Amino acid sequence: MKLISFAILLFFTYGLTASSLHVGAGQPYSTIREALEKAKNGDTLFVHEGIYAEGNLAVDKSLILIGLNYPVLDGQHRDEIITVTASNVTIRGFEIRNGGQLSTLDVAGIKVLSANNVVVEDNRLRDCNFAIYLSNTIGCRVCCNDIQGIPKEEQNSGNGVHLWKCSEAIIEDNYITGQRDGIYFEFVTDSEIRGNTSEQNIRYGLHFMFSHNDQYHHNTFRNNGAGVAVMYSRQVKMYENRFSYNWGGAAYGILLKDISDSHIWKNTFEHNSAGVYMEGASRIVLEENEFRENGWALRVQASCDANVVRRNNFFGNSFDVATNGHLVLNTFDGNYWDKYEGYDLNRDGVGDVPYRPVNLYAIVVERMPYGLVLMRSFMVYLLDKAEKIIPSLTPEQLKDEKPAMRPL
Repeated sequence: MKLISFAILLFFTYGLTASSLHVGAGQPYSTIREALEKAKNGDTLFVHEGIYAEGNLAVDKSLILIGLNYPVLDGQHRDEIITVTASNVTIRGFEIRNGGQLSTLDVAGIKVLSANNVVVEDNRLRDCNFAIYLSNTIGCRVCCNDIQGIPKEEQNSGNGVHLWKCSEAIIEDNYITGQRDGIYFEFVTDSEIRGNTSEQNIRYGLHFMFSHNDQYHHNTFRNNGAGVAVMYSRQVKMYENRFSYNWGGAAYGILLKDISDSHIWKNTFEHNSAGVYMEGASRIVLEENEFRENGWALRVQASCDANVVRRNNFFGNSFDVATNGHLVLNTFDGNYWDKYEGYDLNRDGVGDVPYRPVNLYAIVVERMPYGLVLMRSFMVYLLDKAEKIIPSLTPEQLKDEKPAMRPL
């Protein structure tokens, strides 16, 4: 009982000692830097409307920074704008623009270094090399920010939301465009990406590297240079996302490279060069996804094994499945294929003959990409019909034994 009473007393004492500091024209403090120096842990800084060009602002105390009517913090293309090194900091309601750039340092609009439980929300970031950068953090949240970069060469651009060596992070409801990668995870664990829109970025809408036991869902990745890449990771959950309009010779909805023990379900892949490109992927379950009007719905390289593709819908793709090998170590089961020409005599909703999603022309194009110039020609039509009658080149074991007769 005494311990509880002491905790309550401590809470109210802390609340009573916290102060509100106002910054701006006609306010007690004319600069943010001055207010930061005077502030104590637990204080709240209210920054009023205006333009503040104060160089790099160091936040080394547990503070709440609130911008009123989006005051502008201008880095003048020279400086990192906010650097946070204290835990339990909140930054909300600022427009942060014109960050600096160095070849030897990742300069950011907001950078959080070795601090925990930091919240960055409802800010506008414009023309920053790296917009929001988290390094070695636990329990941080990046929410409802509007990030718009100015596209440059890939090597001279940074990422929208960049996390390195973090855990238990939440990246939620952000809009990101014009960066190198929209969202970048490296050595990030037990974290969640949800409800974001990442579009028209130079390289990837989302880029995973060596990040395990994470999940991303209800995001839109649209019209990015190469799509989304999940690489060298395991135990990743990817569901109810939309991957669309990622076109180009090396573009895809999602690239899965050296990834294992992951689950991909209820996503929509539409109008991509390749919906899913798999290389060195093992024990992945793809189910209840929709592949619509892609160049290739699935490109499964021979280095993939023990993957399961089941109960997906394939509509209007130029190629449903392509592979570069004959040894098939993956399972296709119960998918709907709009090109299936089989029958269902017992009317149980399952085709009575297997469907082979890899056609001869897909094999030819894998070996000779310039063969694409013959697409939809009469010669290709004859080749595919001949292969169906006398199979010789397509992988014998790559087939769906129970194709669905109707979309799932």
